[in-house]
Amino acid sequence: MKSAKPELKVSVFSDYICPFCYVGSRRLLRLNEEYDLKVNWRGLEIHPKAPVEGMSVTRLNYTAEQRTQAKATLRKMAEEENIDIGALDFTTNSHKALLLSEAAKHAGRDMFYALHERIFHAYFTEGKNIGDETVLRALAREVGLPETLTDSAWSNPVYVQALELNLRAALTLGVRSTPTYFFGDDVIVGVVPYTELQQAALKAITRAA
Repeated sequence: MKSAKPELKVSVFSDYICPFCYVGSRRLLRLNEEYDLKVNWRGLEIHPKAPVEGMSVTRLNYTAEQRTQAKATLRKMAEEENIDIGALDFTTNSHKALLLSEAAKHAGRDMFYALHERIFHAYFTEGKNIGDETVLRALAREVGLPETLTDSAWSNPVYVQALELNLRAALTLGVRSTPTYFFGDDVIVGVVPYTELQQAALKAITRAA
Protein backbone atom coordinates (compact mmCIF):
# COMPACT_ATOMS: atom_id res chain seq x y z
CA MET A 1 0.00 0.00 0.00
CA LYS A 2 1.39 3.37 -1.02
CA SER A 3 2.32 5.73 1.80
CA ALA A 4 -0.06 8.66 2.34
CA LYS A 5 2.96 10.84 2.99
CA PRO A 6 4.60 12.63 0.04
CA GLU A 7 7.92 11.15 -0.99
CA LEU A 8 10.92 13.33 -0.20
CA LYS A 9 14.34 12.55 -1.65
CA VAL A 10 17.43 14.02 0.02
CA SER A 11 21.13 13.43 -0.56
CA VAL A 12 23.52 13.93 2.34
CA PHE A 13 27.30 14.00 2.42
CA SER A 14 28.26 12.77 5.85
CA ASP A 15 31.00 11.08 7.88
CA TYR A 16 30.78 8.94 11.01
CA ILE A 17 33.60 10.83 12.75
CA CYS A 18 31.82 14.17 12.22
CA PRO A 19 29.89 14.99 15.42
CA PHE A 20 27.71 17.52 13.67
CA CYS A 21 26.73 14.79 11.20
CA TYR A 22 25.32 12.79 14.12
CA VAL A 23 23.16 15.70 15.20
CA GLY A 24 22.28 16.44 11.59
CA SER A 25 21.22 12.85 10.99
CA ARG A 26 18.86 12.91 13.96
CA ARG A 27 17.31 16.18 12.81
CA LEU A 28 16.92 15.09 9.22
CA LEU A 29 15.27 11.81 10.17
CA ARG A 30 12.61 13.69 12.11
CA LEU A 31 11.22 14.56 8.67
CA ASN A 32 9.96 10.97 8.59
CA GLU A 33 7.05 12.25 10.67
CA GLU A 34 5.85 14.33 7.72
CA TYR A 35 7.28 12.63 4.62
CA ASP A 36 8.14 9.30 3.10
CA LEU A 37 11.80 10.18 3.47
CA LYS A 38 14.32 8.62 1.07
CA VAL A 39 17.88 9.57 1.98
CA ASN A 40 20.91 8.90 -0.18
CA TRP A 41 23.68 8.81 2.44
CA ARG A 42 26.96 9.63 0.69
CA GLY A 43 29.94 8.78 2.86
CA LEU A 44 32.72 11.36 2.65
CA GLU A 45 35.94 11.03 4.65
CA ILE A 46 36.83 14.28 6.41
CA HIS A 47 40.15 13.02 7.83
CA PRO A 48 41.26 10.30 5.40
CA LYS A 49 44.86 10.42 6.68
CA ALA A 50 43.92 9.76 10.31
CA PRO A 51 45.38 6.48 11.61
CA VAL A 52 43.06 3.55 12.24
CA GLU A 53 44.36 3.31 15.81
CA GLY A 54 43.05 6.82 16.40
CA MET A 55 44.79 10.00 17.49
CA SER A 56 44.25 12.95 19.78
CA VAL A 57 42.08 15.74 18.39
CA THR A 58 44.86 18.13 19.39
CA ARG A 59 46.69 16.93 16.28
CA LEU A 60 43.95 18.36 14.04
CA ASN A 61 44.35 21.82 12.59
CA TYR A 62 42.22 23.64 15.14
CA THR A 63 43.21 25.93 18.01
CA ALA A 64 42.30 25.09 21.59
CA GLU A 65 39.82 27.97 21.54
CA GLN A 66 38.15 26.66 18.38
CA ARG A 67 37.86 23.17 19.89
CA THR A 68 36.36 24.51 23.10
CA GLN A 69 33.81 26.63 21.24
CA ALA A 70 32.89 23.79 18.88
CA LYS A 71 32.39 21.40 21.81
CA ALA A 72 30.10 23.84 23.59
CA THR A 73 28.02 24.38 20.46
CA LEU A 74 27.87 20.66 19.75
CA ARG A 75 26.82 19.70 23.27
CA LYS A 76 23.95 22.17 23.17
CA MET A 77 22.74 20.81 19.82
CA ALA A 78 23.21 17.21 20.93
CA GLU A 79 21.14 17.80 24.05
CA GLU A 80 18.30 19.08 21.88
CA GLU A 81 18.36 15.78 19.96
CA ASN A 82 18.74 13.57 23.09
CA ILE A 83 22.29 12.60 22.15
CA ASP A 84 24.80 11.95 24.91
CA ILE A 85 28.18 13.18 23.71
CA GLY A 86 31.32 11.78 25.34
CA ALA A 87 34.77 13.28 25.79
CA LEU A 88 35.48 14.00 22.10
CA ASP A 89 39.19 13.71 22.78
CA PHE A 90 40.21 11.52 19.86
CA THR A 91 39.49 11.03 16.20
CA THR A 92 40.07 8.07 13.92
CA ASN A 93 39.92 6.85 10.35
CA SER A 94 36.36 6.38 9.10
CA HIS A 95 37.13 4.52 5.86
CA LYS A 96 36.10 1.04 7.02
CA ALA A 97 33.02 2.35 8.84
CA LEU A 98 31.83 4.04 5.66
CA LEU A 99 32.48 0.88 3.63
CA LEU A 100 30.48 -1.15 6.16
CA SER A 101 27.65 1.37 5.90
CA GLU A 102 27.62 1.00 2.12
CA ALA A 103 27.41 -2.77 2.44
CA ALA A 104 24.58 -2.50 4.98
CA LYS A 105 22.43 -0.71 2.41
CA HIS A 106 22.01 -4.11 0.73
CA ALA A 107 20.44 -5.52 3.90
CA GLY A 108 17.46 -3.16 3.72
CA ARG A 109 16.44 0.17 5.18
CA ASP A 110 15.89 -1.00 8.76
CA MET A 111 19.22 -2.79 8.96
CA PHE A 112 21.07 0.15 7.45
CA TYR A 113 19.60 2.61 9.92
CA ALA A 114 20.25 0.30 12.86
CA LEU A 115 23.93 0.19 11.92
CA HIS A 116 24.02 3.89 11.01
CA GLU A 117 22.83 4.91 14.47
CA ARG A 118 24.94 2.26 16.23
CA ILE A 119 28.18 3.49 14.64
CA PHE A 120 27.48 7.09 15.62
CA HIS A 121 26.53 6.10 19.18
CA ALA A 122 29.53 3.80 19.59
CA TYR A 123 31.94 6.55 18.61
CA PHE A 124 30.46 9.67 20.15
CA THR A 125 28.77 8.28 23.25
CA GLU A 126 30.78 5.18 24.11
CA GLY A 127 34.14 6.41 22.85
CA LYS A 128 34.81 3.29 20.77
CA ASN A 129 37.33 3.39 17.96
CA ILE A 130 35.27 2.87 14.82
CA GLY A 131 38.45 2.79 12.76
CA ASP A 132 39.13 -0.65 14.24
CA GLU A 133 37.76 -3.54 12.17
CA THR A 134 37.23 -5.65 15.31
CA VAL A 135 35.04 -2.94 16.81
CA LEU A 136 33.06 -2.60 13.59
CA ARG A 137 32.50 -6.35 13.37
CA ALA A 138 31.12 -6.33 16.90
CA LEU A 139 28.75 -3.47 16.06
CA ALA A 140 27.61 -5.28 12.91
CA ARG A 141 26.85 -8.41 14.92
CA GLU A 142 24.93 -6.37 17.51
CA VAL A 143 22.49 -5.09 14.90
CA GLY A 144 22.25 -8.42 13.10
CA LEU A 145 24.06 -7.58 9.89
CA PRO A 146 24.83 -10.84 8.05
CA GLU A 147 28.47 -11.87 8.42
CA THR A 148 28.77 -12.28 4.66
CA LEU A 149 27.88 -8.62 4.15
CA THR A 150 30.34 -7.53 6.80
CA ASP A 151 33.08 -9.52 5.08
CA SER A 152 32.18 -8.10 1.68
CA ALA A 153 32.34 -4.53 2.99
CA TRP A 154 36.14 -4.71 3.05
CA SER A 155 36.72 -7.15 0.21
CA ASN A 156 34.31 -6.09 -2.53
CA PRO A 157 35.77 -3.22 -4.61
CA VAL A 158 32.28 -1.91 -5.43
CA TYR A 159 32.10 -0.25 -2.00
CA VAL A 160 35.45 1.47 -2.43
CA GLN A 161 34.23 2.66 -5.81
CA ALA A 162 31.09 4.05 -4.17
CA LEU A 163 33.19 6.18 -1.80
CA GLU A 164 35.38 7.33 -4.68
CA LEU A 165 32.25 8.33 -6.58
CA ASN A 166 31.03 10.27 -3.56
CA LEU A 167 34.33 12.13 -3.38
CA ARG A 168 34.23 13.04 -7.06
CA ALA A 169 30.62 14.18 -6.73
CA ALA A 170 31.50 16.29 -3.69
CA LEU A 171 34.29 17.99 -5.60
CA THR A 172 32.02 18.63 -8.58
CA LEU A 173 29.21 19.99 -6.39
CA GLY A 174 31.53 22.14 -4.30
CA VAL A 175 30.91 20.29 -1.05
CA ARG A 176 33.46 21.55 1.47
CA SER A 177 32.14 20.26 4.77
CA THR A 178 29.85 17.73 6.38
CA PRO A 179 26.98 17.45 6.73
CA THR A 180 25.84 18.93 3.42
CA TYR A 181 22.25 18.27 2.34
CA PHE A 182 20.80 18.43 -1.16
CA PHE A 183 17.04 18.92 -1.39
CA GLY A 184 16.88 18.79 -5.16
CA ASP A 185 18.85 21.83 -6.32
CA ASP A 186 18.78 23.48 -2.90
CA VAL A 187 21.82 23.03 -0.69
CA ILE A 188 22.03 23.27 3.08
CA VAL A 189 25.47 23.24 4.67
CA GLY A 190 26.09 22.28 8.27
CA VAL A 191 23.77 21.64 11.18
CA VAL A 192 20.72 23.88 10.93
CA PRO A 193 17.54 24.16 13.01
CA TYR A 194 14.90 21.57 12.24
CA THR A 195 12.60 24.31 10.96
CA GLU A 196 15.08 25.07 8.19
CA LEU A 197 15.03 21.44 7.10
CA GLN A 198 11.24 21.55 7.13
CA GLN A 199 11.25 24.63 4.91
CA ALA A 200 13.67 23.02 2.45
CA ALA A 201 11.54 19.88 2.37
CA LEU A 202 8.34 21.81 1.72
CA LYS A 203 10.01 23.78 -1.06
CA ALA A 204 11.30 20.58 -2.69
CA ILE A 205 7.88 18.92 -2.51
CA THR A 206 6.12 22.01 -3.88
CA ARG A 207 8.58 22.28 -6.74
CA ALA A 208 8.11 18.62 -7.67
CA ALA A 209 4.31 18.83 -7.64
